[in-house]
Amino acid sequence: MTSLKRRSVALAGLACAFLMVGAAHAEAAVHYFDTAPGQRLNVRRGPGTQYGIVRVLPEGAKVAIYCQTPGETVTGYYGTSNIWDNIANGEFVSDTNVHTGSDGYVASRCG
Repeated sequence: MTSLKRRSVALAGLACAFLMVGAAHAEAAVHYFDTAPGQRLNVRRGPGTQYGIVRVLPEGAKVAIYCQTPGETVTGYYGTSNIWDNIANGEFVSDTNVHTGSDGYVASRCG
């Protein structure tokens, strides 16, 4: 193997290692929260009940909150709030149905 090929292989391996470490670090930063007990939860396309339902989470589901945004004020199992949790790309649930342990923001604001 030529010296140039060895360097290319080494650099490719190093880049792959950095990507794997970065992915593991990003995944470790995600926190999962319990949804309201005994309830199925509507997942919507945006932060309000006027947005269409994408899917319905089963009772006992846990969700990752990637960011949060203000939206329609609704009342749910944990009170009344206008905070909506982004749980996947284009998927939101009312924070009033997620047990975050806080009445405020627990994740960064969606941008």
